[in-house]
Amino acid sequence: MGKHSTHLVWDWNGTLLDDINAVIAATNAAFEEIGLEPITLERYRELYCVPIPRFYERLMGRLPSDAEWEVMDEAFHRHYSEHRIGCGLTEGVEELLREWRLAGRSQSLLSMFGHEQLVPVVRGYGIESHFIRVDGRTGPSGGTKALHMERHLAALVGVAPDRTVVIGDAVDDAVAAAHVGARAVLYTGGSHSRASLEAVGVPVVDSLAEAVEEAVRLVA
Repeated sequence: MGKHSTHLVWDWNGTLLDDINAVIAATNAAFEEIGLEPITLERYRELYCVPIPRFYERLMGRLPSDAEWEVMDEAFHRHYSEHRIGCGLTEGVEELLREWRLAGRSQSLLSMFGHEQLVPVVRGYGIESHFIRVDGRTGPSGGTKALHMERHLAALVGVAPDRTVVIGDAVDDAVAAAHVGARAVLYTGGSHSRASLEAVGVPVVDSLAEAVEEAVRLVA
């Protein structure tokens, strides 16, 4: 692949996968485990951040104890797995991925969803063949994406960071992109409010079609 071609690194949860309602349901199930009140989508988007324990600190007024974190983390993943089954891909995803690949451009997927769970899930949605690499999180949950992004790009032969655009729904996606010298476009359909995304200083869009257009413009 040419080093002058734009490479896209897609996020999964809240970006390609329209799963925010499943995330909210799983979050509230995790909160219930330790006696916290449920949270609305608007409140979630207002407060969400990573590492996840910091997000819980914003809600609780203190960092969760190690025991509380273990309970909530296990409950979240258990309930998310149940709710995720009913989630579909974000509108237009199949066409966008197919058109990008058919145009001779490369794209990959990097998620903080556990790698062993991610790969069969992506395969199940029928889009795995569009990516030159699919990487999920290895190691404990709850961290940030920067080091995962570093390893992901290092494994992509012929992909130049300055020709790479990360498309995601979280501030952490932009931070991870900056960490490796890539650009970022943030999508409003996932975990953050538009205001919190705009504060990062990268393009913010309301659809993935717009995200792809912005990506092309950024590295033109």
